Amino acid sequence: MNPFKLNPVPVEKTLRDWKAICPMPYDKHTVDPYTRTRVILMNGTEFEQVWFSHQFSRHSMNNDLRREIALLRRAEQQQQKYVSCLKPMDETILEHTIGYEQLAVDLTAALAKMVPCQNVKNALDFALLEDFDHLYRYANLMDMETGEAAEKLVGGYTEIMPGRPTVSEHRHPHDSIRNFEEPDAELITKLAAGIITAAEQQTMNFYMNAATLYPTEMGRRLYQEIGMIEEQHVSHYGSLMDPRPTWLECLLMHQYTECYLYYSCMENECDARIRDIWARLFEEEVSHLHFAANLLKNFEGTEWQQVIPDGEFPELVCLGSNVDYVRKVLASQAELTALRENYVPVSQLPKDSDFAAYQNIVNQDVAAVPSHEVISRYIGHYGTDYRFETQPNPIEALQNRKADNITVGRTAAVPAGAKR
Repeated sequence: MNPFKLNPVPVEKTLRDWKAICPMPYDKHTVDPYTRTRVILMNGTEFEQVWFSHQFSRHSMNNDLRREIALLRRAEQQQQKYVSCLKPMDETILEHTIGYEQLAVDLTAALAKMVPCQNVKNALDFALLEDFDHLYRYANLMDMETGEAAEKLVGGYTEIMPGRPTVSEHRHPHDSIRNFEEPDAELITKLAAGIITAAEQQTMNFYMNAATLYPTEMGRRLYQEIGMIEEQHVSHYGSLMDPRPTWLECLLMHQYTECYLYYSCMENECDARIRDIWARLFEEEVSHLHFAANLLKNFEGTEWQQVIPDGEFPELVCLGSNVDYVRKVLASQAELTALRENYVPVSQLPKDSDFAAYQNIVNQDVAAVPSHEVISRYIGHYGTDYRFETQPNPIEALQNRKADNITVGRTAAVPAGAKR
């Protein structure tokens, strides 16, 4: 599929009236887990485009161009409102959060298996274990506060057990920056970097707001902590993106990414009604893509082929179960941490590392760290933690269900005087 070869309608024709931007939501009791995660993915993708568009406009001195961008942005805003309203009103913050974390795990794993660039794959594998652990923390909070089992929400497709413990994920900001991709990177590599950045950015923003809206003190603190890790992930993934393209070249890539994702969603959707929605939104994004290509040509004299030489979609991204892949990464990388642009076993960090200094600031008393406290409370009440495992955790130190691990990926680098 090459969206540049399709015949688009004018952007003005994609605008909707008020009734048309409020679709019937899915039924949270019967929805397929990956339909839920596709809705989350595309809402975040639309939000990224709108956010980028505003920044573009604020950095342009050409009002004619800014007017054209405003038109495109309004159409994208309507799409975002439409997709976000597919979420039902009776879906709770925690239920929605389980969808966010399942998306983070299975999207990250899917992209890691697709990208040929080792730098991007390493970044995906590294953060994968952290989102995997977040799913476990929120699942325990959900069962403890509502009695609802997260394994039903994930459909048994995604395991729920400890990854790299969240307490071990708190790193100095200087260690969140990766090497950015080269201009000649494969198209799927460029797409993956943009897709995962948008997805993590949406999660960061959601948790920033959920922290103040959540009704219990334990939940508020957990969202606050994991929201900080998601900001760290946005820095981590965003730094992979090539900073050299022009604003209009970036606009074109944003539109192409949306076309690619809507087409991927359409091809993989199991719900016929939702599949029709993805098809319609894909057609609208084709219009937006051609609109962006014309802006690039008219304002910079650049043809779209100079940015995306072929135009044919690479392998489509498909959300599905990645149990074996996640276990493989967990078994080999749980003890890794970041040291500037590199990933190293925490035991190999210098004694005066930034990681150790930062841990000693934010985690002075580990017992008070929300992600650790929620598991400790759950174990104290029920005797063991909440998990959904197909077999024991591949890391022996993470198999104990009667105590939350706070050493994997952390302890060797923490100064001796720190409270543990």
